[in-house]
Amino acid sequence: MADSQVEVIEGCRLPVLRKNQENEDEWPLAEILSVKETAGRKLYYVHYIDFNKRLDEWVTPDRLDMKKLQFPKKEAKTPTKNGLPGSRPGSPEREMRKNLDQTLQTATAPSRGKTVPTPKRKADPVSLAMQVSPATPVSTLSASVEVSQASIYPVARETNTFTPKAPRDDHEPLASVTTNGTARRLMPSQPGRKRKANCVGTDEIIKVFQYNSPRCASVYLPPGEDSQDSSDGIPSAPRMTGSLVSDRSHDDIVTRMKNIDCIELGRHRLKPWYFSPYPQELTALPILYLCEFCLKYLKSLKCLQRHLTKCNLRHPPGNEIYRKGTISFFEIDGRKNKTYSQNLCLLAKCFLDHKTLYYDTDPFLFYVMTEYDSKGFHIVGYFSKEKESTEDYNVACILTLPPYQRRGYGKLLIEFSYELSKVEGKTGTPEKPLSDLGLLSYRSYWSQTILEILMDLKSDNGERPQITINEISEITSVKKEDVISTLQYLNLINYYKGQYILTLSEDIVDGHERAMQKRHLRIDPKCLHFTPKDWSKRGKW
Repeated sequence: MADSQVEVIEGCRLPVLRKNQENEDEWPLAEILSVKETAGRKLYYVHYIDFNKRLDEWVTPDRLDMKKLQFPKKEAKTPTKNGLPGSRPGSPEREMRKNLDQTLQTATAPSRGKTVPTPKRKADPVSLAMQVSPATPVSTLSASVEVSQASIYPVARETNTFTPKAPRDDHEPLASVTTNGTARRLMPSQPGRKRKANCVGTDEIIKVFQYNSPRCASVYLPPGEDSQDSSDGIPSAPRMTGSLVSDRSHDDIVTRMKNIDCIELGRHRLKPWYFSPYPQELTALPILYLCEFCLKYLKSLKCLQRHLTKCNLRHPPGNEIYRKGTISFFEIDGRKNKTYSQNLCLLAKCFLDHKTLYYDTDPFLFYVMTEYDSKGFHIVGYFSKEKESTEDYNVACILTLPPYQRRGYGKLLIEFSYELSKVEGKTGTPEKPLSDLGLLSYRSYWSQTILEILMDLKSDNGERPQITINEISEITSVKKEDVISTLQYLNLINYYKGQYILTLSEDIVDGHERAMQKRHLRIDPKCLHFTPKDWSKRGKW
């Protein structure tokens, strides 16, 4: 219960009552982001610490635990260091780097006059874990990995069995080294196994073992070549093309709060998860109405009804490039259909936190998935991609609307993006960082796609089947770094008798078969009518 004698202000932290997934009471620590008074009663907008922002909500005073109230700490106006105003306070990482630089300068500088001997000491290596952001995806075995071959051997069932781990967002600590200024994160070391000095070199052979499963094949797996992907953990410079990645520098108290209470889209009402820059005058409305075909936003139901009498669209503008059953995909040029693209971005921002919004949609193509019925083509989800991507990104933003989530549409969107990459003759990867739900979807898709290939391999002339990581990448259009990180995530790569091997256990095989039985929605390449354009040769889009 909130104590009326103590004023709760913005920035305070205290436990707040909420229901968990089991509908049980819990008191997680939360931060007060805003306070408002409605009908003579105060309401507090809270963000639960260590929870996703989509759970933020307005709460009443009786849900606050005032006994553990923490007031915000006052920040110094001018941070000082060593008594010198205007200088920034030191951090452990900065001090470590400074000491390292001083040590290197002392060791290499020529002696001038008399010098005081100093004891020699080894500089502590700066851990890359301090430099890599938490949103960095699972990195590859090596930044420059090339083709090697792998073969599969049957092994006794009683030996070590490796099963895929449950999906999780955090990653195991990986050993890291720096070479020529580039960061490479390697596999975690395992006790009792000797390791070579150069882990998974360019010509390293990776063998694949399989447990008592004659249906599947074991594989020779070589890692791919060096990549420009951001998965190395090194932040890249801002791109001049239309990246939608949010650098979080624009975050303030306004953008941290949801500003739309409810959206009515066709027969669905959606509760937004995050802030979206709709016009200020619309944020005070209890319901924001959207035309489900052109996505125009309106302030009342009467305005929507009047708009529907004039709106002739019954499907997204653009070309229908895929149709099978009731599922269709439309390709929309962000330059030719600017208003629709901007409205789509505004809607998507309600459910995407890691992306920022650009009103300049010219550099993007939008692929909208719809479900058809007698009233028209209803939007299910979409993904966008750059017309020209120097980093081999085949997806910029991807979203399945909440009413259609957990029904297989997310994987269908991902599979369609890779089908387009196959037609283009390229390998692709999604733009980082991925949201928590996006990361789970991509990991699941990569795992099922790669395991499907490994299990379908057939031996020739009685010999064990062989395949390379480059071949897997070419077959699936999945970037080599994503192939390797998926094998690491599934814990399939092991070190055995001086070689890296992939181990497919019966548990992994059975789990994969169960997952594929539930996956009813698949893309049929025969139904795709798509001709890629070379945007680099076009003077103007």
